[in-house]
Amino acid sequence: MQKPHVIAYFADDPTRVYQLLQWLPVLERLDDTHPVALLVRDADTRALLEERTSLPLHLALGFADLAATYDELDAKVVLYCNNSMLNFNSLLDGRMLHVHINHGESDKQSMVSNNAKAYDRVFVAGEAAVLRHRAALMELDESRLVRIGRPQLDLRPAPLVPPSERRTVLYAPTWEGDADYNDYTSVDVFGVEIARSVLAVPDVRLVYKPHPKVTTSQTPAIREAHQAILELVERAAEAEPEAGHAAIWQGDILAVFPGCDAMITDVSSVGLDWLYLQTDKPILITDRHHDAERLRQEVPVSRCADVIDTADLPGLTALLTDRLAHDEHRIARAAMRHHYFDDNGVGDSTVRFVEAVTALVEKRDRLRGASPEAGLEESA
Repeated sequence: MQKPHVIAYFADDPTRVYQLLQWLPVLERLDDTHPVALLVRDADTRALLEERTSLPLHLALGFADLAATYDELDAKVVLYCNNSMLNFNSLLDGRMLHVHINHGESDKQSMVSNNAKAYDRVFVAGEAAVLRHRAALMELDESRLVRIGRPQLDLRPAPLVPPSERRTVLYAPTWEGDADYNDYTSVDVFGVEIARSVLAVPDVRLVYKPHPKVTTSQTPAIREAHQAILELVERAAEAEPEAGHAAIWQGDILAVFPGCDAMITDVSSVGLDWLYLQTDKPILITDRHHDAERLRQEVPVSRCADVIDTADLPGLTALLTDRLAHDEHRIARAAMRHHYFDDNGVGDSTVRFVEAVTALVEKRDRLRGASPEAGLEESA
């Protein structure tokens, strides 16, 4: 069996495995060029992944297991899609190059931290991410930041929303985060009113697709609001069966986009994915902190979107009705797309990702005094 060149390391339990799941198709494409294996630290996570990918899976419950597995695999590059504290167990190994690839591109504060300095490289989407790191971190070596775009956006999953003659508004809120500073969700403060406002727009279908962690939240206000939104959608679907109102809990949100004409979301990666894939369609972004100037400075995409806070809720139905007919921000969104994702077209990000990993595989071999040809001979 061929030893992996690349290990995708994931230390968390299944409640966070969505962070890795979105990378699986990209890693499977990388596997065509460089053998890839997954290494996890949780047995339940391993069981879930076994159902989702054919990539080799390794389980290392303890630190001694991890060290022994790394000795056996002798990989060249390790990829990390989050900043789990257990990443530092892996980062202790100096025989491989360590790369943070994150699990999305967003303007959340959690996107940037001093953890970035622990990795040999940090793959980022584009100019906005570089500026985000520059503004937030002191003494960062920016040469570690590698602009690759967002490979997941090259994928075209099968659509989850059936076609409709109605215009479709997607409400896709994020979760509440791990701390107040990183709480951007609209579910508890605006969610029910947003759903009601969308349902009041004439000849519109509402699709509700919350972040996976909204559906499992232990925060009472989130749970209650989420359930209330589900009940609104259910009642609307019963009253108008032909409308197609739906709540979608499972599946890739990128598979929901193609059937939608506008989106309401929070500060999250979902908004930027929409900006990239649906540049010609309106986006509305919530502001639970009621600080328009802060949002404008810290969340550039808000400059080409309609922003919703408490004061805007009474007029949201009218705003949506008008925006579906008159899209005032289309030209601004095209420019903002370039700010976040450079000049990447469909397919370019995956190419850049594979090329960046290849360069690091080769660099690791040079640094270790081994030629790529020798490594291929050993694995043959």
